[in-house]
Amino acid sequence: AGGIHTPNHRWVVCAALAQVNELFPDPACVRRIDQWLAEGIDIDADGQYTERSTLVYNVAVDRALVVMAAKLRRPELLEPVRRNLEAMLYLLHPGEEVVTEISRRQDQYERGDIGRYWFPLRYLAAHDRDGRFAALADRAAPRYARLPDLMEYPELAEPGPAHSPVPEDYEREFPAVGIGRIRRGQTSATLILGGSSRFLTLRRGEAVVNAVRFASAFFGKGQFIPDEAGKRNGSYVFTQSLSGDYMQPLDPARRIGPRDWAAGRAERRRSEVCRLEQRATVTELAHGFRVRLQAHGADDVPVAVEINLREGGKLEGCEPAPRVADGWLLAGRQARCRVGNDEIRFGPGLCLHRYTQVRMAEPKLAGPSVYLTGYTPLDHTLVFEWD
Repeated sequence: AGGIHTPNHRWVVCAALAQVNELFPDPACVRRIDQWLAEGIDIDADGQYTERSTLVYNVAVDRALVVMAAKLRRPELLEPVRRNLEAMLYLLHPGEEVVTEISRRQDQYERGDIGRYWFPLRYLAAHDRDGRFAALADRAAPRYARLPDLMEYPELAEPGPAHSPVPEDYEREFPAVGIGRIRRGQTSATLILGGSSRFLTLRRGEAVVNAVRFASAFFGKGQFIPDEAGKRNGSYVFTQSLSGDYMQPLDPARRIGPRDWAAGRAERRRSEVCRLEQRATVTELAHGFRVRLQAHGADDVPVAVEINLREGGKLEGCEPAPRVADGWLLAGRQARCRVGNDEIRFGPGLCLHRYTQVRMAEPKLAGPSVYLTGYTPLDHTLVFEWD
């Protein structure tokens, strides 16, 4: 009789009912499950459920569907699990950390590894004899295997198939989700093709660039969030078109109250219309990435580029940014971020002003941020490289 709040609750409730029905058979439990299943499993063409929550709710849905498939003897319910796990093979960084930029829930930009998927990985490895799933599940088992699961599902404890390599060299687009993924061994990059200021994240081993983004001081609306993005001629191109104007007195003139300003905006004549076109072009290189940043239209508009790094690394080649905690300016030729034996170098620098916290732009990200600053018209190319 109970209801739900979020998409994944449907399948968690159904899994609970399937377990109840196994112990205390009741046609009402199965009828209720079938009511929810009649809506269809909410998985898209890229193998992601509605919430796209790669650390939390993917795991919950995969587990629930496996439980239902086993308890109700409906192997067809394993198909969405299979599709989701197949997609996750291409959403892994070095060290099997999971890509979380696509999440619509609280795990967005959080850190976690594929081990959270141990139960569905191990079950599908046994059911499908899939060596890729077996390899990931077995590596995760010391931390994530649970004794109750091993007791309830004996097949999880049986010898699995021989391990097969997990993909580590590919370029793959996820059009339904809106990202591109590039993996070259210890190199991993995610290109976010819509709706986010963090259009690029990349890493080389343990050296991580959490985000590359930029903003212009243009009418309080200059945060670069692409209107359009896609791959063209071997590069990923992100574009944004902005306009701003000034308002004239009401005509015919009339008195307005202190709370009527917003309501009257549409009636005012606009003048001095300004436009700004912003663009980022990301190209993979043999040992890194080239990022060309452009902003043109209205002239002499301050621009600030933010390169946010994962904490814990050693940063060289920068100077402290004034009045910005953990903020740095790159005025020289190149910066270096080193974590253990891994290093990312990026530059050349640009420091024409010190206005890094642009009005109405998104606030600085947590951790060290390196800034490049200039004015429109801007056309600056950064290179991220490693050995």
